[in-house]
Amino acid sequence: MRSVRIICQLKKLERRLKNKLFFQVAKYSLLFLAFVQGLTLLLVFSLGLFKPLGTWLMLSRWVQEGYRPDYRPIAYDDMSMALKKATITAEDHRFMYHHGFDFKAMERAERKNIRKKSSKRPIAGASTLSQQVAKNVFLWPGRSYVRKALEMYFTVLIESYWSKRKILETYLNVAELGKGIYGSEAASRHYFKKSASKLNQREASALASILPSPLKWSPLKPNERVRRRLAAIRKYQAFARVP
Repeated sequence: MRSVRIICQLKKLERRLKNKLFFQVAKYSLLFLAFVQGLTLLLVFSLGLFKPLGTWLMLSRWVQEGYRPDYRPIAYDDMSMALKKATITAEDHRFMYHHGFDFKAMERAERKNIRKKSSKRPIAGASTLSQQVAKNVFLWPGRSYVRKALEMYFTVLIESYWSKRKILETYLNVAELGKGIYGSEAASRHYFKKSASKLNQREASALASILPSPLKWSPLKPNERVRRRLAAIRKYQAFARVP
């Protein structure tokens, strides 16, 4: 009988220790998550007030490929209206109507990709400007489920705490537009020898047309695919709604 009581007491002690360990792990896990959330919120708030000093993509291109970044962030009002309209038309024509994710575009991309699997053509994407800002400003280059989950998290944050105007300004300041060329101001001066504030409709459309593949395409020597994109942008950019 005494041995039975000892066994019962040992089992009770074991349960208490397990419960204590569980609550300790839960407590520290919650504290860690709260710290991470606070840190990310602080980062989002800070970059909502100031322009990014750079991005991980700029750093990785510089270190791995030797492309020293030409990065000249400017204010939203110093970007031509033609450039804003062309960019929204080219990359996210529903920018003013969604809250970070364009589910209609995702459905269209999924249907296209099913058709393209057999033909080995490039896979279509459906990332919004907000998702691209979240990816370019806050995250490292690469593809993984963790990175995609973080991209969605930061997309929700910037859509919640930034204005559409701020999102578009940031995108046009950090977008890769050539080897070592980042943002509309650096690209405008590199390709057209003028400020982004002075871009006309043709020049703005040419810049926007290379955004999907800026390391392979040129706004000055467009290939057939770029010319088709350019024609579509110029046709529809008058309908673009700009913040």
